[in-house]
Amino acid sequence: MKRLLLAALVPALLLAHGPIDAQTKAKPAPKSVASAIAVDSALQAAVDSTSRDAKNRLRDQYRHPVQTLAFFGVKPTQTVIEITPGGGWYSEILAPYLKDGGHYVAAVYDDAIAGQPEYRYRQNKALREKFANADVYGKPVVHGFDPKAPNFGPAGSADVVLTFRNAHNWVDDGTADAYFKAFFDVLKPGGTLGVEDHRAKPGTDLEKMKTSGYLTEALVIELAQKAGFKLQAKSEINANPKDTADHPNGVWTLPPTNQHDAKDDAKYKAIGESDRLTMRFVKP
Repeated sequence: MKRLLLAALVPALLLAHGPIDAQTKAKPAPKSVASAIAVDSALQAAVDSTSRDAKNRLRDQYRHPVQTLAFFGVKPTQTVIEITPGGGWYSEILAPYLKDGGHYVAAVYDDAIAGQPEYRYRQNKALREKFANADVYGKPVVHGFDPKAPNFGPAGSADVVLTFRNAHNWVDDGTADAYFKAFFDVLKPGGTLGVEDHRAKPGTDLEKMKTSGYLTEALVIELAQKAGFKLQAKSEINANPKDTADHPNGVWTLPPTNQHDAKDDAKYKAIGESDRLTMRFVKP
């Protein structure tokens, strides 16, 4: 916020925090949390486990799973729903972590719905095959849902909903409002919504967000608040200052997708994976 006269500050404070009177100070903005977050040993063990795919473990340097899940407050006794886990990168951590005292639900696009991209069916099959190893994963649930009318289970049945690098797809499809409403419905009062996604520069217009795969923090906050959530905290755990978010093929230019010319490979490897927002919302 620019340093202006007090008279100019008042409207900005009202816009950011709501009305205040002469006796009440504006509420502080949700805090930004540094990477120093307490981690329980069971979570660390799940991340360090050799049962994880070796290629997945190589990406820990970019995805910071221990700190991210600790920031989201995931506990081993909770019911946790992960939205569209894809190949199961986080499933390899969450399902073993929750298998003894909690409950892991992988919410995937319903196989019964025809006409979806082929890779979705392939990923669902691979995920079920992975989960067949009960010694490692326990008894996770694969919950199919309709992407045009998402529903993730009985109302008030989950402690935590997690979504990693998905929201930009819903914004592009025009279904983001429906997803965030479904998250709100399935969570218990006091439940947590954890969102991680590629971060656009402030002020990026909607069409640019749709084509680039990067979302502004402001848009994600707006979507969550519209559904009824309150922003509890933000974190820079997954920040990458090397990422300028203006690549020729959007975020897919960068690793792990690497949609770029071979001659530019070293350039994009040096940048690494995208700059990512990491936010924790709560259902009142």
